[in-house]
Amino acid sequence: MVFVPATVSRFSAHSTEATVKDFVGLLKPGVMALVVFSGWVGIYLAPNNLHPFLQGVALLAIALGSGAAGALNMWYDRDIDALMKRTQSRPIPAGLIAPQDALIFGMVLAVFSIVLMGLSTNYFAAILLAFSIFFYAVIYTMVLKRTTVHNIVIGGAAGAFPPVIGWVASTGTISLEAILLFLIIFLWTPPHFWALALTKIEDYERANIPMLPNVAGPQATKKQILIYSLMLVMASYFFFWFPHYSWVYGLIITFLNCLWLFFTFKLYFDARHANAMRLFGFSIIYLFLLLGALVLDHGMNQ
Repeated sequence: MVFVPATVSRFSAHSTEATVKDFVGLLKPGVMALVVFSGWVGIYLAPNNLHPFLQGVALLAIALGSGAAGALNMWYDRDIDALMKRTQSRPIPAGLIAPQDALIFGMVLAVFSIVLMGLSTNYFAAILLAFSIFFYAVIYTMVLKRTTVHNIVIGGAAGAFPPVIGWVASTGTISLEAILLFLIIFLWTPPHFWALALTKIEDYERANIPMLPNVAGPQATKKQILIYSLMLVMASYFFFWFPHYSWVYGLIITFLNCLWLFFTFKLYFDARHANAMRLFGFSIIYLFLLLGALVLDHGMNQ
């Protein structure tokens, strides 16, 4: 099959053919699922009990904020999305949604999510939500992504904000535990994304994006994946600084860390695409289960 890159001429001037599913696609629902779950973990682990209804509203605000950032990202990246096989079927390069409609959609969602968070919980949480949207849509998408090989390392902070936002929504303050939740996701993001990037080198070359595998090469990328993986494993045990975590979390995280290092070392010594995708796939399971282990342990000790 011959790949024919999409071009700017494919962008639709109107969204007349768009469906609800296409607009949902702008929100990056796969990413949103992890964002909402990590935000809920922040709420659940926080010492103050937020009313269940307000928890739901706060999570809705986080979900809409995540979706807004995704829509703004797709609006700005429409030119490179049209060049990459992985992204050319997205609603804008596919010609289903007009760029200006995606921009308006993202801006409206962003404002609504911030106002909703401020009115339902507290203004500190709303400010953090606003900053996370700005960080992803502007600092990462518009500044870092196309200019530096460190785009994922720095830009990964955007995805680490949700549990902190959830914590602040519940308590109105930031604690060391919330910062540790941020650190876990921050350290998880580079190896998670670089594993995928190792299999998409041609895509990033075509779009002229300075991803680590393209700039430094696969060997240097594997080394960085290993370094960040080791830091992540060490950071995962920092939760034992807090007395309310027990052997339950310790047992689960040790099992997960052993699997994580197995996949990491397997990729380090054999950089076939299959090994990169195994690490990428397991990384998603790893983060969900790590956060789930914190919730389980916390619930058992209450």
